[in-house]
Amino acid sequence: MLIPDYRSGHRLQDLMSNLVVIGFPTTDEAEQVRSELVGMQQEHLIALEDAVVLEHGEDGHVHLRQAINMAAAGAASGTFWGMLVGLIFLNPLAGLVVGAGAGAASGALSDIGINDQFLRDLSETLPKGSAALALLVRDGTPDRIVDRLRSHAPNARIVKTSLSHANEDKLRELLKSAA
Repeated sequence: MLIPDYRSGHRLQDLMSNLVVIGFPTTDEAEQVRSELVGMQQEHLIALEDAVVLEHGEDGHVHLRQAINMAAAGAASGTFWGMLVGLIFLNPLAGLVVGAGAGAASGALSDIGINDQFLRDLSETLPKGSAALALLVRDGTPDRIVDRLRSHAPNARIVKTSLSHANEDKLRELLKSAA
């Protein structure tokens, strides 16, 4: 049974992840923080399921900058499987073309991580010209993460979380003390 919330495709047993959305004055700063968090993930300081930069442009348009291009990932996977099936049926070129097309289509229709419609709706609430970083965090060490991102703390503001009130207050205090 799927739970209707900000997560797409997550089942009841996967509800250990937390949503944290942090606002920034510019898209560049949100992208920079996401890049630093990806580096911290390689150091096992944080485990991210998704990291999306939300941008509410000056023109009023909302842009979601996904960490993974699902259509491209699907096309790559589809190309491999299509070529393999094509080899079995002695027509690898046709298999490659059909597999790439099918993979790209299925990848474009996939929505893993944070629900895109939820992110678009949330982006509308941001001031024009600003951005936010939406994170689906499975695990992490908040004090070490905030300490490493200290230079961004003065510009960061918590927009939304699924944390308990006590944990959200702790995160606010960490951000405030890092500023």
